[in-house]
Amino acid sequence: MPLDQALLDILRCPDEHHATLDYDDAAQTLTCTQCTRVFEIRDGIPVLLLDEARPRAAGQHETS
Repeated sequence: MPLDQALLDILRCPDEHHATLDYDDAAQTLTCTQCTRVFEIRDGIPVLLLDEARPRAAGQHETS
């Protein structure tokens, strides 16, 4: 289930830089454009907790 574009427009990384997030519908993740942390989307809800974020995999490319 894709996230609403209006929600994507206001979501930001919870870290102090508050950078925008790139949405990957297929992987159901949001990736910070600055720190590259990857946040999962579970049951249609973005989990924007720094403790639960993971670093982007070495071979993973940004998507827009």
